[in-house]
Amino acid sequence: MKKHFIAIPLVALVIAGGAFLYFAQGDTAQLPAGADVGREPRFTTPRNEFFPTVNIAEVKPWKAGEKPVAAKGLVVERFAEGLTHPRSLLRLPNGDILTAETNSQPRPQTGIVSRVMNFLMNKAGAGVASPDRISLLRDTDGDGKADTKTVFLSGLYSPYGMALIGDTLYVANTNALMAFPYKEGETKISDKGRKILNLPAQAPNMHWTRSLTVGPNGLLYVGVGSNSNIGENGLESEANRAAVLEVNPKTGDYRIYASGLRNPVGLAFEPKSGVLWGVVNERDMLGGDLVPDYLTRVEFGAFYGWPWNYWGGYEDRRVQPQRPEIREYTKRPDYALGNHVAPLGLSFSKDAQLGAAYGNGAFVGLHGSWNRKPAAGYKVVFIPFEDNGEVGKAKPTDVLTGFLDAQGAAHGRPVDVTVDAKGALLVADDVGGVVWRVTRAQ
Repeated sequence: MKKHFIAIPLVALVIAGGAFLYFAQGDTAQLPAGADVGREPRFTTPRNEFFPTVNIAEVKPWKAGEKPVAAKGLVVERFAEGLTHPRSLLRLPNGDILTAETNSQPRPQTGIVSRVMNFLMNKAGAGVASPDRISLLRDTDGDGKADTKTVFLSGLYSPYGMALIGDTLYVANTNALMAFPYKEGETKISDKGRKILNLPAQAPNMHWTRSLTVGPNGLLYVGVGSNSNIGENGLESEANRAAVLEVNPKTGDYRIYASGLRNPVGLAFEPKSGVLWGVVNERDMLGGDLVPDYLTRVEFGAFYGWPWNYWGGYEDRRVQPQRPEIREYTKRPDYALGNHVAPLGLSFSKDAQLGAAYGNGAFVGLHGSWNRKPAAGYKVVFIPFEDNGEVGKAKPTDVLTGFLDAQGAAHGRPVDVTVDAKGALLVADDVGGVVWRVTRAQ
């Protein structure tokens, strides 16, 4: 009899999970390819979803000799492999590369929704335990491959953003901004570090990454994503979230630099203008044709709409109570990257040596959709900028594709991008466990 009582909730769980997956077959995008990209993307009427559309690419890791497809005139090779969920990258002054091998901390295992979401994350290759470390990659013989790989920092807590100021390395854990003493050439830091600032990480800590960059003024800028899709967990849980924080690393004093940014992951300063830019993941469950993720200037005091509106004033009527009075104060993003493409990496091309076509602009890593039909993202793109530091009108150029195979399976998913000391583009691939290196064809 006891076995029957145990079986009943299991059967209910299976039925509920099956129902979730059935209804989550969901919406199919209707806009033509490219219509949701650029300075003036096309918008459709929202198609509200009770369940999010689920279209997760099954993971089939790269085999020996396999690699993504580089654009014409470029070549891609493995810089480092055998990594565990590499996400963010930082080039050190001596040319060494740091990569954060990281993931979210364990998520709730109770409840039907939590169990189903964990299943989906595992399917997408995002269910691995966080290694909670930063590894150092060094190319000692200059052949374009890292022949030294060491654990540089361990015992962290879902680390993501990294920034170096003088002899101090700053690391943004999901719950705190930390500082560690740095000495050029060393392959390991044993110091436990000191805390500069607590960062919001209360459950469910939906967007756990904490991007980090240093400004020309010596201050640090931390991107903190929202704790929900559209504030459904209560706005009290969104304090200091959906924002970029400006932090004085010497004192720990901070202020909200910009707000209304649902999930600002990649942050970087445009080299000509000295202006902060970011890539932002927008909201879900309005259909495959909404809402475009974007690249934008991040201006001091600016509000970018989340959760009440998007793209400079389109109201999200799911959010109650409405706040129509703030529409006129909402900043419109500069450039749409596409719906549900999940931009995570941003790096300007100032030091890149990939040819004139990539001389002035931004590289963006598009991690790829999990909730759109057809799939979107799963590539690295280049977005041209004007000489005055403004984003151009041209559509993005594909730099690295082929992360999805012909059957829709994912060999990898691009995350962060950075330029190495020789002008090659490095791309972290978390699912593939690889850092790719893109160079100009000889």
